[in-house]
Amino acid sequence: MLLKALVALSALSAQAFARQIPVVDGVVGGVRTSPSVHVDATSSTAATTPGKLRVTENSGVCETTAGVYQASGYGDLTSTESIWFWFFEARENPDTAPLAIWLNGGPGSSSMIGLFQENGPCRINNDSKTVSLNPNSWNNVANMLYIDQPVGVGFSHGTTDVGTSQEAAEDIWSFLQIFFADSRFSKFQTNEFALWTESYGGHYGPTFAAYFLQQNAAIAAGTVKGIPINLKVLGVGNGLTDPLSQYPGYISYAASNPYHALVSSSTIKSANTSFYTSGGCRDQITSCYKTGSTSTCSAAQSYCNDRILSPLAGNYDVYYVLAQNPDPYPPDLSTYLGSSSLKTKIGAEASWEETSDAVYDNFADTGDWMHNSAPNLETVINAGVRTIIYDGDADYILNFNGVEAMVNNLQTSFSAEYAKTAFSNFTVAGQSAGIFKNAGTFSYVRIFGAGHEVPAYKHGSLTTGQAALQMFTQIMSGQGLSST
Repeated sequence: MLLKALVALSALSAQAFARQIPVVDGVVGGVRTSPSVHVDATSSTAATTPGKLRVTENSGVCETTAGVYQASGYGDLTSTESIWFWFFEARENPDTAPLAIWLNGGPGSSSMIGLFQENGPCRINNDSKTVSLNPNSWNNVANMLYIDQPVGVGFSHGTTDVGTSQEAAEDIWSFLQIFFADSRFSKFQTNEFALWTESYGGHYGPTFAAYFLQQNAAIAAGTVKGIPINLKVLGVGNGLTDPLSQYPGYISYAASNPYHALVSSSTIKSANTSFYTSGGCRDQITSCYKTGSTSTCSAAQSYCNDRILSPLAGNYDVYYVLAQNPDPYPPDLSTYLGSSSLKTKIGAEASWEETSDAVYDNFADTGDWMHNSAPNLETVINAGVRTIIYDGDADYILNFNGVEAMVNNLQTSFSAEYAKTAFSNFTVAGQSAGIFKNAGTFSYVRIFGAGHEVPAYKHGSLTTGQAALQMFTQIMSGQGLSST
């Protein structure tokens, strides 16, 4: 009976962890030891139109606000690579409202997570079969474009060969060129553009934004043909950006956070040794930074997540430490998005999975996880793009200790001002919801009571996602954060 109980507990734990970051051989964020194969993970018999969009308009799914346009479908990069998107116009003044894209992390996780669990026009209900209109949707103030990427993720399908953040950036640039060239969306070319992302988005956001700026410069110089992207905002929530700065945060957060210790002192001591010992996690990440070697960086991910990230979680949900495993919240999306009638309505062609193991394994093979995206983040900040880093204080897997250490180590034109600035209370409708700093066009906020998916949570008497919407609205209006 004891053995059966342990097996059941293990299965439940794996289920709880099976969200944005896969569990591999019992290790959160682990690396498979058997050789992986780049495969066509999801295929479709649909005829593609390379370089064009295939669109289903006004399906009536999710956004039921009268008069609000929506469209879903595919941008076909090639005859064997199709990127899924779902677009919702702003509920007010869509012609002049900014355009924001939302990307979930993983790597390999579907951005339908953000749409249906976090900040979209509707939210999945606890029955996992129905949705309800979201009054705190981010399309209250912006045109929202949710993208499943890279190819092979979520409803996207085709040759699954992207394995680095840079390769992913190039594909998203190509997709956006197709999107903006389409007559239905070309009117948004000159609107202010924002990139919002979370989790592995700590790599995606800085890498994609820096690449967009590079491409814009090449278009201006006449060396590249294309449509410039009017990038004004970068937002990264609970992101993995600079592993060397962030991994000590697992040790400190597990020992002491706003809620409770996660593991025993002996487990913390063991993880501390694994980080600082000669040849340990710190040394391996440092070697990855210096060499960029695929094998070195992949080995660092395997070692550090096996010895530090995974064991320090204890039996608490890595995305929300106030819950033990398995945490059923946010509700699972697979039943709803797996419905054949729903897929027909929205024009989806592939079977939906929350996270693609094939895509994740491609990234694990290259060691992209342990690369340092902080230089790209610094480039974007110094270019004048309004940037916000945010996190929830109940998230372990990319906790605020690590994120704030990463921010403190940035070297930008605003870093000296940021270091001198004291935290202020972030109040929403008069209620304390977090703490924040502004420095120039850079902002940071820690949201109280929120887990990894910040807009999915509520705090005190605030409604679900209310604090996140205030943050989003203020940043998208071209301002820093302020209390209300």
